Amino acid sequence: MADARQVIVTEDGPVLVSGPVEVVLPDGARVRSDRPVTALCVCRRSRRQPFCDTSHRRRVRVDPTEEDRAQQDTAASR
Repeated sequence: MADARQVIVTEDGPVLVSGPVEVVLPDGARVRSDRPVTALCVCRRSRRQPFCDTSHRRRVRVDPTEEDRAQQDTAASR
């Protein structure tokens, strides 16, 4: 499998694809990257879709238990 591309799924960021890649978008359009490693956005915050522009780094992380409490407080105040 010498021609196989490596795809790395990161925990809190983009999907990394090794080698030149051609990405087919939902509308059928194709975009190509000739970079040695291409970062594909999965958080949908990037302004350079389908490529990552590190927008995921600006997301504020919330502890799931705190998020649940915040949602309950919001619902209770309505």
